[in-house]
Amino acid sequence: MSRRPQPRRASRATAPIGLVQWFRPGEQARVDQVLADLATLNVRHFRTGLSWADWCTPEGEAWFSWLIPKLADQVALLPCLHYTPPSLGIEPRASAPPRNPDDYTAFVTLILKRFGQYFDAIELWNEPNNPADWDSGLDPDGRLFAAMVGEAARVARSSGMKVVLGGMCPVDPIWLDRMCEYGALEDIDAVGVHGFPGTWDFDWAEWPDGIADVRRVLKAHGRHCEIWITEAGYSTWQHDEHGQVRAFLKAQRAPVERIYWTSVLDLDRERTHRDGVNADERHYHLGLRTEQGQPKLLHHLWARGGLQAVHDAAWMARPSPGHRTRPVLITGGAGFIGCNLADHLLSNGDRVVILDNLSRPGVERHVHWLHSKHGDRVQVEVGDVRDPYVVRRLVGSARQVYHFAAQVAVTLSLTNALTDFEINARGTLNVLEALRAAPDPPPLLFTSTNKVYGALDDLLLRECGGRYVPVREELAASGIDETRPLQFHSPYGCSKGAADQYVLDYATSFDLPAVVFRMSCIYGLHQCGTEDQGWVAHFILKSLLREPLTVYGDGMQVRDILFIDDLVAALVLAHEHIDRLSGQAFNIGGGPSQAVSLLELLDLLAQRHGSSIPTRFGPWRTGDQRYFVSDTHKFRAATGWAPKVGVVDGIARLSDWLAADLEELRDGRPAGGQFAVQAS
Repeated sequence: MSRRPQPRRASRATAPIGLVQWFRPGEQARVDQVLADLATLNVRHFRTGLSWADWCTPEGEAWFSWLIPKLADQVALLPCLHYTPPSLGIEPRASAPPRNPDDYTAFVTLILKRFGQYFDAIELWNEPNNPADWDSGLDPDGRLFAAMVGEAARVARSSGMKVVLGGMCPVDPIWLDRMCEYGALEDIDAVGVHGFPGTWDFDWAEWPDGIADVRRVLKAHGRHCEIWITEAGYSTWQHDEHGQVRAFLKAQRAPVERIYWTSVLDLDRERTHRDGVNADERHYHLGLRTEQGQPKLLHHLWARGGLQAVHDAAWMARPSPGHRTRPVLITGGAGFIGCNLADHLLSNGDRVVILDNLSRPGVERHVHWLHSKHGDRVQVEVGDVRDPYVVRRLVGSARQVYHFAAQVAVTLSLTNALTDFEINARGTLNVLEALRAAPDPPPLLFTSTNKVYGALDDLLLRECGGRYVPVREELAASGIDETRPLQFHSPYGCSKGAADQYVLDYATSFDLPAVVFRMSCIYGLHQCGTEDQGWVAHFILKSLLREPLTVYGDGMQVRDILFIDDLVAALVLAHEHIDRLSGQAFNIGGGPSQAVSLLELLDLLAQRHGSSIPTRFGPWRTGDQRYFVSDTHKFRAATGWAPKVGVVDGIARLSDWLAADLEELRDGRPAGGQFAVQAS
């Protein structure tokens, strides 16, 4: 069996790596968040804007008097002095040249006197060859800019500062040649360049080519300036987070003396350009974190393993060798359920393609585990189900599709319902449309949720020991079946419910082979359990670590838990019987024999680990069901399936696996599983 080479230990970049973030007056909380990320990522170089226009506002001086020392206390700061106060411009816009270029020099002088002790380099203007930042219509030959920046550079250099020419965007050797001719670079120590390959620079010529053009111009004029990438970035507006990783690695290899990557946080949606216009959609998605604060793939890798971990992830972009057999496609295949199913299929000789954006912390470890075990028979496509083009390409070449990719937490859906909808509902519709477009549509299995039945507030329950029990004896004996009316509750329930119904409708309307699993609580090896999702693994981890646990509600809520091996068996059976099962939904869980309350699980863990978990109780959470136990008779009758792993055995297996990870970490060995995810 051929195997990809293991990730090569990449050499460290020689150029220091910094980050970029622009702030507006009053964004103290945003500054604190960025500084926390800089510390997490161990970044010491930071570039930000020091706006002349903001300085001239009533709050400007106080804002920068707070901001500059605050930043400089933690990082080596590169301030970029730019943006004309509208009252001083040839026209009343921040991008207009000042009527008197000496006013900019006076501003630079003032800033150096007030804050010069906080930095040793200063950047003069931002993207001066970009009309959005310097209106070339008001300065067609660039002489006004050359005169302004040339004098400001002379003053800054005489005060002992290293002076950086505002970064060109795009890299333009003709513009730079003109600046040299006008004498603007006489006191410049470093020339800035910007680059956003795949975002704005669609005809991107790669960093070495652009840098070579800059060096050629400087050499022709006898200038011995350093070259800095003062801003490089990649927009994830089309959800291509692996593209951001690839662009970052290419920037790191650029032949320059310093690199600044933009940015730490995505741009605020309410924020417009300085002159009051809305920015290009791509501007809003350049961060290492989303606007809501969720870390993207590059941040995950960097935070967990430093720049080396970013380099080690590069192998996932390499294409796998061609194969004649059509693979099984698993969307969300790097997750808990997906990686277990992939391992089962690969172990039985199938070829598997995983489509995953790797957004959940730690799932890249699952990918490495699968690759190390199965080599090139597993292919990883780092992409997103919200991208219809990648979905159509992969679905069209698959012989089976398991659609697991989802936003999985009710809590996150409450804070960001739009993203929850786009992933769960729109992403599923992309998969269905790709199936409909395929000449020979592969069969689909979609994992839905018991949340489509709502909060189940109408169930009459009674307390029995440490759990709720249905008053109706037949319900207590069998569980909830598929005839239960749907009642979506919470944005998560709505998005998954909409996807659930779309799958069933497409099976009927377009004769697509498709089945829906409405799943209860699944647990097992490789589960990234957190407070929001994967509660069984979360409870076990807290017990192993002797850490306090919060139980929301009274703890008597009941779920039927199903071990991952039993779910994998059900998933495979569903595809084997797809002709008879298509167009149907099935409740899948452990059933009444494997029902357990939260309090009962805590007692079981206390017995197993020798001590109780310190527990406090919080308020009930939106959409939480006091009782849900699956009636699985319909699927059992259709396929002969039945769970084989009991609660005590399953908890023991998962607990032992998590404990092994914990022991590896304590021994200083790299833990490859759940504990490593939680501890990072």
